[in-house]
Amino acid sequence: MVQDEPKGEVVASSDAPREKKPNFFQRIAIFIRQVFAELRKVVTPTRQELLKFTGVVLGFVVVMMAIVYGLDWVFTWVVQIVFGVPS
Repeated sequence: MVQDEPKGEVVASSDAPREKKPNFFQRIAIFIRQVFAELRKVVTPTRQELLKFTGVVLGFVVVMMAIVYGLDWVFTWVVQIVFGVPS
């Protein structure tokens, strides 16, 4: 590898031998191994954590619903004042 000085990027030199690309089935096997390696890193939340997270999400949804309802009510009131109520 050679560093390109003007931009500081790393580029492959033309005289360096290229690594052979694995065949299709090897790439699938590598992918599956990587998937299992990532799945081993997953941590399942405890029941208390799950209930806490659920409460936080539901609380956030209720607050956002109240904000949207309030803005809807204000905009409806403004539109009725500006354009009048049809009789």
